[in-house]
Amino acid sequence: MSEANPPKSAPLSAATTSTSEAADGAHKSADAPASTDKTRKPRVAVLFGGRSSEHAVSCVTAAGVLSAIDRCKYDVVPIGIAKSGQWVLAGGDPSSWSLSTGRLPEVEAAERTVSLAEIGGSHQLMVTAPNEVPVELGSVDVVFPLLHGPFGEDGTIQGLLELSDTRYVGAGVLASAVGMDKHYMKVIFADAGLDVGPYIAVTDRQWTNDPQAVRDSVAALGFPVFVKPARAGSSMGISKVDSLDQLDAAIVQARQHDLKLVIEAGITGREIECAVLEGRNGSGPRTSMPGEVVVTDLDHAFYDFTAKYVQDNAASLSCPADLPADAAQRVRELAAMAFEAVGAEGLSRVDFFYTPAGELIINEINTMPGFTPKSMYPQMWAASGLDYPELIDELLQLALNRKTGLR
Repeated sequence: MSEANPPKSAPLSAATTSTSEAADGAHKSADAPASTDKTRKPRVAVLFGGRSSEHAVSCVTAAGVLSAIDRCKYDVVPIGIAKSGQWVLAGGDPSSWSLSTGRLPEVEAAERTVSLAEIGGSHQLMVTAPNEVPVELGSVDVVFPLLHGPFGEDGTIQGLLELSDTRYVGAGVLASAVGMDKHYMKVIFADAGLDVGPYIAVTDRQWTNDPQAVRDSVAALGFPVFVKPARAGSSMGISKVDSLDQLDAAIVQARQHDLKLVIEAGITGREIECAVLEGRNGSGPRTSMPGEVVVTDLDHAFYDFTAKYVQDNAASLSCPADLPADAAQRVRELAAMAFEAVGAEGLSRVDFFYTPAGELIINEINTMPGFTPKSMYPQMWAASGLDYPELIDELLQLALNRKTGLR
């Protein structure tokens, strides 16, 4: 398996540091031997924020990882992406990125620019600013892209890292793109033999040119339906629609996040999730015990953004889920099938509906699920015997041992 050879010293992405002191401090901490020196700790660039509507969720995820990553084993460089797309050398204090009542964390843009470049055979982090000499922050061995939503979870950052021949945690370009697009995700799942609920995909052109045809197609699904942006996560822009007169408003809301929509027929069933972790040394994917999401606050019609991230005790996870043994085993088998169907790597969370008739209907796969200690993915692994710091270490080791280039 050959590795790619990108042009030398080609800068890949720009961002800004908050202060010159931050750059100087990082420079001092980066006086490590070259990447060929086996005595130094692997350097991990933790990448978070981003341009999507899930910017704050990504920051909260980063807070969890920065709190738990083993600093004795890894040299950590936090890099934030502002909503403008600038890359920022961010503060490493996890509390700066945590979620507190009435406050959503945000990466702020600044003056100095962080870039990742291939120099002399290693991947170097650089800080540049107008009329200043560039500062080397040292080499980076692996990137942990804790980005949710478009411009991060959808294959775009993964493609950037592939171009630089840089190792990174998680799914590759195609799997990330498929996992982000609820329409093509369903196409892949159906082709793999997984049960997918009734739905329609609605493009911008279809809604603009013939909205009545869209309304007629939705009515044929029956109510209730769920109107979703095709390429958004964390329940952003999702509405439950109980009648046709509510449909247009829900479509307008979803189109604020993505002009392409997926409208799904409501399914009566319990929400069951399963965490998947890539296997080692060519073995198949590993699966956690299934968990069940239970919305406990009746003010929430479904598991929405507020129930997930803002309001305490709005929802709970029961793990292991109270399922018959054969159903629990089937969830794990289907989750592994979904992981392999999209060609995922590293980690994924796969969500199902378990109907009263005992059917398991796949809802979606999330190739970079929420990753705070309270998120469903780490909780399921903790209940299965792999705690949060160990899970972070396992994901980094999988990425460090993965070859770059086509695989």
